[in-house]
Amino acid sequence: MRHTEAADPDCAISQALTVVGDTWTLLLIRDIAGGTHHFDGLRTALGISRRVLTERLKALVEDGILEKRLYHPHPPRYEYHLTATGRGLLPVLVALQDWGGRYVLGDGSLSATSPADSAETRRVHALAGHRLPPLDLASATGEPVDPVPAGAAWTVLYCYPGAYPPGGHDYPPGWGTIPGAAGCTLESSTYRDRMAEFTARDARVYGVSTQRPDQLAAFAEHARIPFPLLSDAELQLAATLRLPTFRAAGVDRLKRLTLVLDATRTVRGVLYPVVDPAGSVEDALTLLDRLADE
Repeated sequence: MRHTEAADPDCAISQALTVVGDTWTLLLIRDIAGGTHHFDGLRTALGISRRVLTERLKALVEDGILEKRLYHPHPPRYEYHLTATGRGLLPVLVALQDWGGRYVLGDGSLSATSPADSAETRRVHALAGHRLPPLDLASATGEPVDPVPAGAAWTVLYCYPGAYPPGGHDYPPGWGTIPGAAGCTLESSTYRDRMAEFTARDARVYGVSTQRPDQLAAFAEHARIPFPLLSDAELQLAATLRLPTFRAAGVDRLKRLTLVLDATRTVRGVLYPVVDPAGSVEDALTLLDRLADE
């Protein structure tokens, strides 16, 4: 990766900006993380000129942010994918989105939800029709799990800020005063109690938060959760789908929302904002029935 002498040689922020301090560069990383890998697809999505796109992609490959993968030999055409170094930028994208949503598009208040008429809500509902690329999220045992299992007609991913067993000190101070944060235990327990109804619809249920696997395991044992709880601590899912987040106690947390995906990994339905954590389970069942009838 290049280092620029014109920038402060001892300042990591200054040196990082020589690599990613360009609007097109960060938007390219955003869209590639979201599953757009072909040159023409990136050009169409961004409305960028061929010359600028070629220059930015070349620089990102040279800096080790992207790697090229041949997908058509004659003439040679390549896909562009994030490297491990590139994936290390996902928390940066999430932080920028959170800051922009809170301070640029919002009024600066801390919230685990959004108004129904907000730009954030419109962005989340626009996920319908988006295909989720394969991902590996850590389970409560630490094993990698794809959040869309093979063989199921439907997958329900409910994202929540965080749930912990009683007696610990994991909830940050003032948790109950953050709009939309409370209710995670009730939501998970309601899914537990109505699991047979999802099974009857050939739907798998996964709970997703940014908690560590050991925290997920402790909560799952306490609440007797029979389905997998997955950790997006590395913010892969959040960055891939540009899911809304908020930051509390130094941790990026998912806002409460529910996604329904079909067997092709395509998002078919979205519940957001979720104002009633327990009631959202009934809403998810209603959404599954409606989608099955289409």
